[in-house]
Amino acid sequence: MSDTPTTTRLDSALLKLSAVVVAGTITAMLDMTMVTVALTDLTRAFHAPIATVQWVNTAYLLSIAMVIPLAGRLAERFGTRTMWLFALTAFLAGSLLCGAAWSVGSLIAFRATQGVGGGMIVPLSMMILIRAAGPERRGRVMAIAAVPAQFAPLVGPLLGGLIVDSAGWRWIFYINAPICLLALLLSYRGLSDDGRREARHLDLTGVALLSPALALIVYGLSRTGTPGGGLLPLAVGTALLAAFVRYALRTSDTPLIDLRLFTHRALAAASALNFMSRLSIFGALILIPLYYQQVRGHSALTAGMLLVPQSLGTMLALPYVGKLTDRIGARPVVLTGIAVTTLGALAYTQVTAHTHDLILAASLLVWGIGIAAVAVPVSAAAYQGLPPTAIPGATSAITMIQTIGASVGAAVLAAILQNRTAHHPGAPGAAFADTFWWILGATALALIPALLLPMQRASEPRTEAR
Repeated sequence: MSDTPTTTRLDSALLKLSAVVVAGTITAMLDMTMVTVALTDLTRAFHAPIATVQWVNTAYLLSIAMVIPLAGRLAERFGTRTMWLFALTAFLAGSLLCGAAWSVGSLIAFRATQGVGGGMIVPLSMMILIRAAGPERRGRVMAIAAVPAQFAPLVGPLLGGLIVDSAGWRWIFYINAPICLLALLLSYRGLSDDGRREARHLDLTGVALLSPALALIVYGLSRTGTPGGGLLPLAVGTALLAAFVRYALRTSDTPLIDLRLFTHRALAAASALNFMSRLSIFGALILIPLYYQQVRGHSALTAGMLLVPQSLGTMLALPYVGKLTDRIGARPVVLTGIAVTTLGALAYTQVTAHTHDLILAASLLVWGIGIAAVAVPVSAAAYQGLPPTAIPGATSAITMIQTIGASVGAAVLAAILQNRTAHHPGAPGAAFADTFWWILGATALALIPALLLPMQRASEPRTEAR
């Protein structure tokens, strides 16, 4: 009798491969969360405003967004092993350059370089493990692959705060070096060479239009309300985006992002919801450590510790949210999650320099539960009714939109904070409270796409959601 998924064991070779891949993946994910607690130190080190320094995060996120759709095609052309080694090397080189940065401009440029490697690491890790596991062991291997995503938000701010306080901000980048070198060594010896594959068309026209479009739009939004404004880059970026849409809908080749996929209602709703939720989540991830450091006077380590309740709330809620989604469908769970998220964020719209830490910790715990109640059902609902052949393209599109939402959130909310700080001289708490209202507004706007999510469970016959 053939083995079933429950009896087929994970052999030692597959476990070793999983360990190698997780070692590489966790480095990139930790780096993203560690940097958020270092922004205050970066503003001091480079004598730059937060609206400029936040581009250390935004440049990284935009770079990731651009390479995610290319990762699969490059792997098909050059092989997953070759591209995995390239991604780790690019991330290592970018990390070392970031640590050696001499100005905020150089740090931003080097973060974009680091993002090229970081953006490829996650999708390549999934390709490697899925191919090695086979269908009968895929679920358990994907559970292992999910460890970095759950581990990084909890540990990243703590580790980042500890490093910044004890060794300085440069070491949040230098610490990547030994982990990357170990992952490179293990990967070089442990990954099999799948050889050169049949070359597929790389949509260079799409990259040339979409990459500068997104960068200019985000830059323009971040400059709105400042002297000189951001109208010109915003206008140019919008024109390039319109040109990409026209090109993507007319080309006979497979475009960088297949916009025709968004005629599928569930995918379109999930993508819009992902954009709005990532905007508010990552915007909060920028603002909350800054509030604790700049208003409350806490160290980077303390700020990282005070972020733990949010990650804890998400981790505690994840198993229950998944079961509830399977039982009653995505839409009611997401609507409840948005309500819970709004409740958790509300306390931060009232913050002062003396708001009790226990109130803020409880609010973050609730906020984290709400995040889980939105993220899990949306991920499941996005693919409901899609043909299997459309899933890879849909995955690239959703991941790209999530990352763009995060970069817009970081850029726009940092600009709003700077503007509100100028309106509240000597009262930084009021400036943060004003800015958190914008996060609450973005969370409320997520209700619109949430109402368009499928109402029925995925296992039921597909009918049009009402």
